[in-house]
Amino acid sequence: MDLIPSEAQVNELLEATGALQHGHFLHPSGTHSDAYLQLPMAMRHFWESKTLSVALSRKLRADDEIRRCLPNVSIVAPATGGLPVAYGVAEALRAAQTYWAEKEDGELAFRQFMEHHAGERVILVDDILRSGAKLKALQRLIEGAGARVLALAVLVHQPWEDPQEFPGVPFFKLTTLQPRYWRKDDCPLCRDGAPLTRVRV
Repeated sequence: MDLIPSEAQVNELLEATGALQHGHFLHPSGTHSDAYLQLPMAMRHFWESKTLSVALSRKLRADDEIRRCLPNVSIVAPATGGLPVAYGVAEALRAAQTYWAEKEDGELAFRQFMEHHAGERVILVDDILRSGAKLKALQRLIEGAGARVLALAVLVHQPWEDPQEFPGVPFFKLTTLQPRYWRKDDCPLCRDGAPLTRVRV
């Protein structure tokens, strides 16, 4: 595999680990799709996890501004899916610290006594970006503390309806996946009688 793998190579790795599956899937929203992505299936394997995290770190390091800031950056993720990616990227970049936010009373929040500093330089990391709602909330939380978001980095970009925007923030990804989605009445897989798998998230 290349130092920075191609999208095709990343997709092959995701399929080989079972993280990316093709078929006929029913989501909790009632939407049907022809593919399903569960990145923890890839991140559970040491070498595959390291391959993906290091590849993402190399994309970040190739950016002149980010490279000049290293190692004095913080890698911050929304828990819990982004944590393996955050720690892998932080190790590869020798970042100063890694921390995360969690849901508290329905809102993202940092742990008590977690200190943030005006001027702190942050790279937001997650495993996947769909709507971007969690990462947008995390950006507001970080910038509200006076820190600066240098970049946004994810393993997979899977665009969803009405995605959040991050103007002025460089965006890095390893691959973009665009499954097809349908309502039940419009689903051609249902019409063809394809077996249906119900997924939880």
